[in-house]
Amino acid sequence: MKKRLKILIIPLLFISSFIAKGQEKLNFKGQLSAYTLLNPSNELSWQNGLRYIPQVNYQYSLSDKHRIGFEASANLYGNAALALFDSSYFSGDIKPYRFWARYSTNQFELRAGLQKINFGSASILRPLMWFDQIDPRDPLKLTDGVWGVLARYYFLNNANIWLWGLYGNENLKGWETFSSDKKIPEFGGRLQSPVPHGEAGFSYHHRIADCSSLSDSFNIIGNVTENRFGFDAKFDMNIGWWIEASWSAYNKEIGMFSNQEIINLGADYTFSLGNGLTVIYEQLIASLDENPFGFENVSTFSLLNLSYPLGLFDKISAIVYFDWANNKAYNFLNWQRVFNKYTLYLMAYINPKDYNIPTPGSDDLLYAGSGIQLIFVFNH
Repeated sequence: MKKRLKILIIPLLFISSFIAKGQEKLNFKGQLSAYTLLNPSNELSWQNGLRYIPQVNYQYSLSDKHRIGFEASANLYGNAALALFDSSYFSGDIKPYRFWARYSTNQFELRAGLQKINFGSASILRPLMWFDQIDPRDPLKLTDGVWGVLARYYFLNNANIWLWGLYGNENLKGWETFSSDKKIPEFGGRLQSPVPHGEAGFSYHHRIADCSSLSDSFNIIGNVTENRFGFDAKFDMNIGWWIEASWSAYNKEIGMFSNQEIINLGADYTFSLGNGLTVIYEQLIASLDENPFGFENVSTFSLLNLSYPLGLFDKISAIVYFDWANNKAYNFLNWQRVFNKYTLYLMAYINPKDYNIPTPGSDDLLYAGSGIQLIFVFNH
């Protein structure tokens, strides 16, 4: 805990030293959120949580075209799960959320530290969710960052190139089955270019995965190399549509985990009904295979997302997942009310108790079965 607090305090002192010299601008903001959830299907049926994310940003202009910036934020949270008059469970933590420094020009950016890296064309079910774990059901879009360096250059024709290197990340990221060896750097890049009626991108990532949990089954001692390839394209021709795909391959035979293929096809359109009804449809195919593109262990999901603004301050949305392999539907309904600095979310859901939809994070048990959740958010 003390080490994490030091990591958060050091950048604040560094930024303050610049402010003392009267240079450029400092911005402080924060987000306080609280939720309560009632789900009779869970053993701990009443769950509550409180989170605060303070954030400091500082920017200094070296000239009209050259700037440096810093961001430091923390994630302070606590959760309480209760079975009324029976048992309870409490958890909480304080950890860095974002902690990076950036040098930028009009066409170039170099950012180093704890940051969010995400890209791709898909809207909700994202095969290129390589480094984040954004849950489409989460209205706050919270996700842990990764430690690394990211460089991006933007050409005048809107093409751009990304290069990154990661180090010190041991937790699972995105769709990963095995965590990375945090002592060995990861690296990769992305090229994105305009195409007729849209844009397309190619991505690559190389890392060393810790597959020691499979040692008894496959005689693996040590780590295994993984190469990851991605392609995505998005087009706007009255109806917006996209394709996004990812292929991960290990350099050793580890059974069905040797290859991972994920493909998403999707489309969106806003109908001129009332205030405008936005419809998103996505089809996801994911497979783990011993041989590349064998598609022997396939999971297929369809997703329908509807969003409709009731007025200036209210919006209602719904997400329906359908699992074709198990013939099960997952249903989420969300109402949002926006005030000046406050936002209120009310979500209801009806799902199978045997929860098995492709969403990241550790909150799946919250949404198994049927329940209702209220989220209160204050931004300052």
